[in-house]
Amino acid sequence: MAKTHILGFPRIGKNRELKKALESYWKQEIDFSSLNSTASEIRRENIKTQQDAELDFITVGDFSFYDQVLDMSALLGVIPERFGGAENTISTETYFRMARGRAGPGDDFRACEMTKWFDTNYHYLVPEFEANTDFKLSSNKIFDEIEEAKKVVDAEKVKPVIIGPLTYLWLGKTFNNEVSKLDLLKKLIPIYGELLNKLADTGVDWVQIDEPILVLDLPIEWKQAFESTYSILQHSKVKKLIATYFAGLEDNLNLATNLPIEGIHIDAVSDTNQLDVVADHLSLHKVLSVGLIEGRNIWKDDLNQALKSLDNVAEKFQDNLWVSSSCSLLHTPVDLDLENNLDKEIKKWLSFATQKTYSVGLLGKAINNGIDAVKTDLESNYTTIQSRNNSELINNKDVANKVANISEKMKNRASPFIQRIAIQKERFNLPLFPTTTIGSFPQTDEIRKARRDFKNGNISTTEYNKKMKKEISYAVKMQEEYGVDVLVHGEAERNDMVEYFGEQLNGIAVSDFGWVQSYGSRCVKPPIIYGDIERPKTMTVDWITYAQSLTKKPMKGMLTGPVTILNWSFVRNDQPLSETCDQIALAIRDEVLDLEKAGIGIIQIDEAALREGLPLRKSKWKKYLTWAVDSFKICANGVRDETQIHTHMCYSEFNDILDSIAAMDADVITIETSRSNMELLDAFAEFDYPNEIGPGVYDIHSPVIPECKDMEDLIKKAIQYIPKDRIWINPDCGLKTRNWKEVTPAITNMVKTASILRNCL
Repeated sequence: MAKTHILGFPRIGKNRELKKALESYWKQEIDFSSLNSTASEIRRENIKTQQDAELDFITVGDFSFYDQVLDMSALLGVIPERFGGAENTISTETYFRMARGRAGPGDDFRACEMTKWFDTNYHYLVPEFEANTDFKLSSNKIFDEIEEAKKVVDAEKVKPVIIGPLTYLWLGKTFNNEVSKLDLLKKLIPIYGELLNKLADTGVDWVQIDEPILVLDLPIEWKQAFESTYSILQHSKVKKLIATYFAGLEDNLNLATNLPIEGIHIDAVSDTNQLDVVADHLSLHKVLSVGLIEGRNIWKDDLNQALKSLDNVAEKFQDNLWVSSSCSLLHTPVDLDLENNLDKEIKKWLSFATQKTYSVGLLGKAINNGIDAVKTDLESNYTTIQSRNNSELINNKDVANKVANISEKMKNRASPFIQRIAIQKERFNLPLFPTTTIGSFPQTDEIRKARRDFKNGNISTTEYNKKMKKEISYAVKMQEEYGVDVLVHGEAERNDMVEYFGEQLNGIAVSDFGWVQSYGSRCVKPPIIYGDIERPKTMTVDWITYAQSLTKKPMKGMLTGPVTILNWSFVRNDQPLSETCDQIALAIRDEVLDLEKAGIGIIQIDEAALREGLPLRKSKWKKYLTWAVDSFKICANGVRDETQIHTHMCYSEFNDILDSIAAMDADVITIETSRSNMELLDAFAEFDYPNEIGPGVYDIHSPVIPECKDMEDLIKKAIQYIPKDRIWINPDCGLKTRNWKEVTPAITNMVKTASILRNCL
């Protein structure tokens, strides 16, 4: 009999209850007891969803108040000294200090660095290790959640999930090369052994241990560490399922299948070819968990094809076969049934986390009870898959012709940077260390209410536009008061940097409740790219030109780049990503040229997700980077020399792709560097980046107000790598999540810092 389970479920709640409770807690509007009550209700709902789908195992420990990696740091007692160091039991205040840099008024700390979780848009908090780092169990969270689940289901049905020791160390960072991360393993293994035994004492039979780094290019010493680590941990009292996902095992196949563990999970969606290979290598005495339901996209899975792929494996492994989601369903929205405004035909093609959980259960029934037991469901699924394949909504001949006519000339600026920048400096006459922001300003309650009223039909288009122009006027006025050199319009009219464009492009649908967690309380609603993409009309020109009419200072046009729209959307899976990206690039190119025609001299095209889209294996990087960079160049490089193109990238490591970033040939690039204390600029010591750069000096994900001295020190570090006449001063990212009370002193200090530096350097 095959067993069924999922690797994890979204923790935000159907209506983003966690987000609302967290933000109320941070504002001290509710206490932790109320916050925890909301969390408990979300967990109960998640357990009920798995029960209703009749899964054999109920996954727990996948819930987090902020981030699962931060939770693991709390569990293992990895608390940086600036937060007070190790505690016997980590406090809620310390936990949120690490995440946000502040737990309450007056408690200001530099928050832990944040970066992307493999190749997703989810952000995790980077563990920090030093030579004297010790580990000890310092949190009862996972044990409390097991006991909570045991009130509803039998202990043997509860499957807790933890991050494995090798993946946890890999995701962390050390300082000044004072210690190798692997050097800490000998101290970490006994704590994992203690953890596993303590989990066994709760009565659970299985623990899911996430080791996704097994799909990466691992150095030999890390491969050897896997063998030695699990040779020791095999003696723990609980059965261990090692979970891999996001790619195939490839050269780590023998390593993974021969580990002394009781089971392994593989992602058979991202790598459709690995199932039979793994089945041939894995002992029949071990559990093979197969991820057949896509955990990162929202298209309805082809259940008939999934069952067909299991024909040989099911007979071979019998009771040792498990069926699951490909990865945690964290990366999908909660429930499709909430959607009432999606096109009915498109909605039929979709499946959110709740529906995907039911699909896992249905596959289990089909395997265990025969196809006839779920015949109606499988026939309905087949009809839906065919209707999507044959739909007229998908293909647009005009778009196909435009893509076919993309030329090399369209990808290149008329003149090299050294010539362009001289013309641009004469045009804009900016001072040394010019200041700007990344695009957005606070999305106030008034803005959200106006958008909500407009969406619900309570105010007219004219009234809505009037309200938005009022907000834009305020943002322009405040920037002039701060003394910012290059202004932005503040993006009051935009709900999200990707969703806003998705609403205006043909071939893209937008949901009402398709929220996905990006980090902490930050949720995004990825657009759904279902067909060929085309821009029917201008999207930003009216708003930007209105803002420019309010000031004599240069106003940046703000656009989201094609690679970021692609990577932060739920993308159609019936054609190569490169083709879809080129379609988006042509639409953005039209907008860029219209902005230029309207007199906007500086245009920022955000590509925050360029690094994130890299394949996990380096052997596949070149192909991706070639088409990704080309798509950016298609959208950006049709302008005249005097038009300055900016791009922005955030919360990623760039060291190993700097040549590709340089190939984008943006006149100015802005990046995150404040949380990492300018460490991202180390690469510039060896790579002579040719264009201008704005290393972020203000961590916008923290409520902490940056001091002038701190920002001054950061820029002085930057000058060690970049000539001062090529440095801009800006925040790490957009300011939509902050409030004006925080933004005003922060940007005032930033402008003051620029003035100080101009006078002393």
